[in-house]
Amino acid sequence: MVDGPDGCGVRWEHFAHAADVGVRGAGATKAEAFEQAALALTAIVTDPAGVAAVEDVEVRCEAPDDEMLLAEWLNRLIFEMATRGLVFGRYAVAIEGAALVAHAFGERIDVARHHPAAEPKGATFTALRVARDDGGWVAQTVVDV
Repeated sequence: MVDGPDGCGVRWEHFAHAADVGVRGAGATKAEAFEQAALALTAIVTDPAGVAAVEDVEVRCEAPDDEMLLAEWLNRLIFEMATRGLVFGRYAVAIEGAALVAHAFGERIDVARHHPAAEPKGATFTALRVARDDGGWVAQTVVDV
């Protein structure tokens, strides 16, 4: 796992999956786990550390449960990246009940600088899980690339 800023227990990673890419985020709170899952999504495309926080895009979504909310969140980010030509390197997520309000900070993708590796097409329901884990939270799913 890649540790988040300040080594404060948040982290993200990819996990093995036959045809696509699994993304998993972990943090002390559900919101942190969702932020880290989004960073894992970014890392499918480019190194999140190389993305400047030039633009702030607000993202809102709702779903009937945490798993569906994670899939909706990641799919909204994929939509925002594709339609705006952006890549995001930092996220601020707030979750209240079934609603998520977040800010995605990033910049226009620069092929020469970001070296995009793959284009995520959508978060799937494969291995979809949001749960408490070792005193914190984990949020994961498989992304179609």
